[in-house]
Amino acid sequence: MQDKHKWLLRAAVLVAVAAWLTRPYWLPAQKPAENSAKAELATPKVDTHRMLGSLRFEPCTLAKGTESLMAFCTRLQVPENHAEPKGRQLSLAMAWLPASGEAEPDPLFMLAGGPGQGARESFPSIASAFTEARKNRHIILLDQRGTGDSNPLKCLNENGQNDYADAETSTEAAAAFAQRCADSFAGKNDVRQFTSMDAIDDLDLARKALGAETINLVGISYGTRVAQLYAKKYPAQTRTITIDGVAPLDVVLGQEHAKNLETSLDLQFKRCSEQPDCLAKVGDPRVQLQQLLSTLKRSGVPVSYRDATTGEWKQGEFTAGHLAMLTRLLAYQPMAASLLPHAFSEANKGRVESLMAVSEMVSKDITDQIMHGMQLSVMCSEDAGDYVNDPEDAQRLLGTGLVDFMKIQCAVWPHKARPADFRTPLNTAVPALVLSGEFDPVTPPRYGDQVAKHLSKAKHIVAKGQGHNVLPVGCVPKLFARFLQTADAKGLDTRCVDTLTYAPMFTGYYGWEP
Repeated sequence: MQDKHKWLLRAAVLVAVAAWLTRPYWLPAQKPAENSAKAELATPKVDTHRMLGSLRFEPCTLAKGTESLMAFCTRLQVPENHAEPKGRQLSLAMAWLPASGEAEPDPLFMLAGGPGQGARESFPSIASAFTEARKNRHIILLDQRGTGDSNPLKCLNENGQNDYADAETSTEAAAAFAQRCADSFAGKNDVRQFTSMDAIDDLDLARKALGAETINLVGISYGTRVAQLYAKKYPAQTRTITIDGVAPLDVVLGQEHAKNLETSLDLQFKRCSEQPDCLAKVGDPRVQLQQLLSTLKRSGVPVSYRDATTGEWKQGEFTAGHLAMLTRLLAYQPMAASLLPHAFSEANKGRVESLMAVSEMVSKDITDQIMHGMQLSVMCSEDAGDYVNDPEDAQRLLGTGLVDFMKIQCAVWPHKARPADFRTPLNTAVPALVLSGEFDPVTPPRYGDQVAKHLSKAKHIVAKGQGHNVLPVGCVPKLFARFLQTADAKGLDTRCVDTLTYAPMFTGYYGWEP
C-alpha cells in the first residue's frame, strides 16, 4: 500500500507542475469558471500503462479475501478453436507482476489448480511463496480459458445462482446439471474447445506476445498437468518446470480420490493413535469416523447451527455427504485436519453444529472458486473414457460417487477426443522441481515419484507432515527461487525441509495438550 501511495503522490505532483509550466507567464491565472475547456487541455493526462513485449498493460489490483496485490492487467485475444485461427476469438485475462529488481528474460507463469480455478484469483493467497523468485523475474498470471475472467464456463441456474450442491444429490441431478449448463453456452461458446491442450496453445501465444524465447512454469495440482503437457509439446520454449501436488499424465483425474483420501487419513490419524493423551481424550479417530459415518448413512441428523460467514442461525440436516466432503477438504491441510478427531468425538455425542457450519462454509467457498463447466470440458475430454469403478470404493468414505457422477455428466456434456499420446508421460531433460506433501490426500508422493522417474534433471522433495500445495511451506520458497536461478534441481541442498514439524491433533475446543 505504501508503494501505491507514493505512486499517487508522484502522479499528483507531476500533474500540478505540468499544469503550471504550460501556462504562459504573462497571463493572469484564470478563474475556475473561465474557459474550463482550455484549462483541461492545459493539464496533461498521466499515462500509466506499461508495455511488455507487444502487450499494453494497465494498473490493476488482484484481490482474494483480505489479500490484495498491485499488478498490471491486459487481455490476450486467442482463437476459440486453434485449428481455425480466423474463427471466433476468446479474450483471456492476464496479469503481470513486474520483477522487483532487474528482470531475467524468461518470465514465470503460475498455473492454477482445479480444474476450474483462475490464476489471477488464486495467486494472492500464495503470493508470499514467490517473493524471492520475483526479485529477478516477472510473474505472469493467465486465467486459463473457461476460468476467472477468461470466458468463464460458470454453471448458473435460471435464478443466476450456482446450484452445484444440488447436482451432487443423485446421478439424475448430476446429469440434469450438466445438460442445463451445456445448454446455457449453446451458440455462445464451443465448450469442446476448453481442454488442457487448448490451454497450452494459449500459453504459447502469450509467450510470443510477451517476447520471451523461453518461460518457467509453476503448476499447482491440476496445473501440473498443464505444465507437463506444455513441456511435452514445447520443450524448446520451456526453461524449467516446478510441479507442486503432481497429477501424472498417465493417471485419471479423480479415479483414485477415494483410495488416496483413506491413505492420507490413516497417516494423519496415526499421529493421534501414537499419543496417549489424544487417544484418552478423543478416542481412535478412525473408529470415531466409522461410527459417525454408520450413523449418518442410516439417517441424517437435524441441526441448528450458526452460519460461519454471516452469523445467522440456520436449520439443516447433517448428512454422510457433508461428512465426506468436509473430511476430504480439511485433509488437504494437516493443520486444519488436526480439528477432525475432536470434531468426530463430539459429533458422536450428538454435537454436530460445528461440523455443519464449517461444512457449509468450505463447500460454498470451493464452489464459488471452481468454474464447473470448464472442469467438465477438461475431464470429459481427457479422463471420462478411462473411468472404472473400484469395488473397494464402496467401503471408503468418498464411495463411488465421483466416478459415477462424472460418467453420467460426461454422457451429456459436449467434448472432443484427446490426442493419442496424451497419456504418454513427460520424458525430457527440462529441469524439474517436483514437490509433494507427505499427507497429500489427492496427489500423494507416489505420484511425484511416478513423474520424476521419467525426468533426467528432476529432484523430488517430499515435505514432512504437509498436505496439498507445499510451495509456501517453510524453506521451500527459497529452494524454489534457487532452482529458478540455477535451473539445477539435483544440486539443491534440501536439508532445511527436514526441520518441518507435524501439526498436533486437537483434543479440545482450544487446541492440543501442552
